[in-house]
Amino acid sequence: SPWNPSFQAMESEISAAFDSGEPEDILSRAFKLTVTREDICTLQPLGWLNDKIMNFYMSLLVERSKKEGYPAVYAFNTFFYSKLSSASHKGVKKWTKGVDIFEHDVILVPIHLRIHWTLLVVDLREKTIKYFDSLGQKGDHICKTFLKYLEEESKEKRNIELTASEWTLHSLGTEEIPQQNNGSDCGVFVCKFADFISRDKPIIFTPEHMPYFRRKMVWEIIHQQLL
Repeated sequence: SPWNPSFQAMESEISAAFDSGEPEDILSRAFKLTVTREDICTLQPLGWLNDKIMNFYMSLLVERSKKEGYPAVYAFNTFFYSKLSSASHKGVKKWTKGVDIFEHDVILVPIHLRIHWTLLVVDLREKTIKYFDSLGQKGDHICKTFLKYLEEESKEKRNIELTASEWTLHSLGTEEIPQQNNGSDCGVFVCKFADFISRDKPIIFTPEHMPYFRRKMVWEIIHQQLL
């Protein structure tokens, strides 16, 4: 409630993150990432989220997934998919050095399509690859590219052949997931799709939640903890 003193303290802290100090001030540092005030300011209304914010938030989701009761989550960096699509498996083979992605339940792949963020979600428990786009575009080719990556990764790392025919690939339609109603919220949609999926929760938010989500993410990134 707005009358709650801790709520007011959070609000003033969020406003201060936007309004006081220099663009290069460091507001959060974790996961080998440094987030400056300039990065945080992309979370202002209608700002375009940058790679730093996306990667930091995905890292927070992975961190939370280590707690009991959550599916085990692995998140790729925002630069992964463009490298995979240009250089195939051999170009990204080192990205999973020392990691067996197949030991996880859910793999999150945030994707940057020049000026638009989307999300690919692999559920290893159900053998599904789903594509989430808040502008409703289809990503069937992206799902196929990633399935091929999984096949090669499985062969190389575990010496196990994946059976492609056992997998379901699906681009979610506009009637299945909420859609953005402006040209700037795609990054927030991706973060919240990932948030709900990494808790095994149905996606029930709407575009009206975006201003609230943006402010909440400022607090979460600064404090390195999800509310």
